[in-house]
Amino acid sequence: MTAQTIGLSQETGTSYKPLVMAALSYLGILCFVPLMRNKDDEYVQFHAKQGLVLWMIAVLSMFVLEIPGIGKWFFGFSSMLVLVLSVAGLASVAFRRAWKLPLVGYIADRI
Repeated sequence: MTAQTIGLSQETGTSYKPLVMAALSYLGILCFVPLMRNKDDEYVQFHAKQGLVLWMIAVLSMFVLEIPGIGKWFFGFSSMLVLVLSVAGLASVAFRRAWKLPLVGYIADRI
């Protein structure tokens, strides 16, 4: 898995509010906080959209639990995938970069 870096980055020495808002993007339903509060910050919106896609994947995977046989397996796999991608997104924020997560970044660009 390779993460594609785009031209957005947060400069060193700026306030921590955009970084906190970007980090909230990858913490489940809290992705709506940066989406609503920081509409003018392109860096925060980038992370918020990716966090929204991850949250949607997590919610949709709960519906798959009802499928007999493969439901639990698919839910476990998708939960681990969301966890790994969320940690990668948080690392992106920690390094003050905007990494496009695989598949998630593609979907987030269309939102």
